[in-house]
Amino acid sequence: MPTVLVPTARWQRWVDNFTTSHGGTDLSVAAGALAGRAADGSHFTAHLPFSTSYDGPAEAAPFAEAAVPPAQWGVLLVRKGGFAVARLRAEEMVEHKIGQRHVQGRTKAGGQSQQRFARRRDNQARQPYEAAADHAARILRPGPVVTGGDRQAVEEVLADDRLRGLAVVGPWLAVPDPRRAVLDQGVLDAQAIAVDVTNA
Repeated sequence: MPTVLVPTARWQRWVDNFTTSHGGTDLSVAAGALAGRAADGSHFTAHLPFSTSYDGPAEAAPFAEAAVPPAQWGVLLVRKGGFAVARLRAEEMVEHKIGQRHVQGRTKAGGQSQQRFARRRDNQARQPYEAAADHAARILRPGPVVTGGDRQAVEEVLADDRLRGLAVVGPWLAVPDPRRAVLDQGVLDAQAIAVDVTNA
């Protein structure tokens, strides 16, 4: 079941296009999400950003209006090659930090040489995790944080005691090594409506 991230400004058009493609669509609200089932059996479940529960009318426009970013929130993206941390006030980025690290490539050598390269890779990977935790502790505030990148890497960063007050919320962002353009897109995707779609 693919998940599509739809910017709130395009949500009404997305629902209209779904209806045009699949036939008359009945909307309903269940488990804090907006569900749609079309005449041909295709269906979708839409979730508000920031793991917000929806209990309004079963209509596209009010659902999009409920997709409001928190007064203060953050983004944490981590991969072995680097990290990006940002703090936002509603839709405005007020502080951010991006860091990259070189990680040793895999070697074809075997035995002790291979183990030595593996240890070096792990040590090189740990450095950006520690740097990410340092900057996250400085930049982020207790409250909702959208995460992405490599799940194990993010978990390692969030294990830092200084980050205990953070509440991780959806959606999960599958991103490449964080650069400024990746962070900017991540901030937009974090505010999008996440839609699980099943086509008949």
